[in-house]
Amino acid sequence: MIDLHTHLIPGVDDGAHTIEQSVEVLQRFAAEGVAAVCCTPHLRASAVESAPCDDMDSLLSDLVDAAPPIPVLSRGFEVMLDVPDPRFTDRCCCLAGTRYVLVEFGRLVPADASVEVLSRIVAQGLVPLLAHPERYSVCSPDLARRWQKAGVVLQVDATTLLADSRRGGRARALLEAGCASIVASDNHGDSRSVAAAVGWLESHGGGAQAELLAMDNPRAILSDEPLRPVPPLRVRRSLYTQFKNLLIGGSSA
Repeated sequence: MIDLHTHLIPGVDDGAHTIEQSVEVLQRFAAEGVAAVCCTPHLRASAVESAPCDDMDSLLSDLVDAAPPIPVLSRGFEVMLDVPDPRFTDRCCCLAGTRYVLVEFGRLVPADASVEVLSRIVAQGLVPLLAHPERYSVCSPDLARRWQKAGVVLQVDATTLLADSRRGGRARALLEAGCASIVASDNHGDSRSVAAAVGWLESHGGGAQAELLAMDNPRAILSDEPLRPVPPLRVRRSLYTQFKNLLIGGSSA
C-alpha cells in the first residue's frame, strides 16, 4: 500500500506534534504493509510562491533519520485553494516533485467555481489531486465527472468510506460511480490508515479496486505516470442500512 496524504512532519500544522508521534504512526503503517508515504503539510495557494520547501525538506530528513526504513518517505503539500488563480512556479509544492499536486477547497466552494480553479491548475501542466472531495456538500458523481473531464483526479479518505454519515455516503457514491482515483489516510498523527479502506473494499468484493486505489495508482503518481481508471464497485449495504433508508424514505413520503 501507498499513502499520499498525511500530516506527519512534526510540529508544522495540525498533524503530528513530535517525531516520536510520527515514528509511532510509521511503525504501525509498516506493520500493516504500507510501503511508501508522502508527507503533505498544509499550505495556502496564496503563499505558494514563498512555500517553505527547504525547511520542510530539512524536517523530513530529520524524520527519515528517526523512522524505520519502510515506509519510504517523500514530501509534497496539501494546498488550500484560497485564491481563484493559484500559480505554481515550482514543483517543490507537488507530490514528490511530480506534476501531481494535492489540493483542497474550503467546505462551501461553489461547484462551477471549483471546476474553474482546478482547470487553471491543469492549464499550468499540472494534475490536481483533489483531497477528500466527499467533504464538500456540492460533491456528487456528476460534479466528480466534470472535475475528471477537466483533468482532475480524486482522493477519497480511507476511513470516511466506512463512516455512517453524509460524507461517507458521498465517498461511497464516488466509488460506486467509478470516480475515485486513490484512497489515502489523511493521518494527523492518529489511528487513520489506508489499511482500513483496503479491508473494507475487499469485504465488498472490491479486491481489484483496492489494488488500484491503494497501490497501483498511488505508485503511478510517485512515478509521474498516468492513472488507470478504477471500475465502479457496487457497495453491499447491511440489513441495518437498508432498513434505516427504508424508514427515512417512508417518513419523507
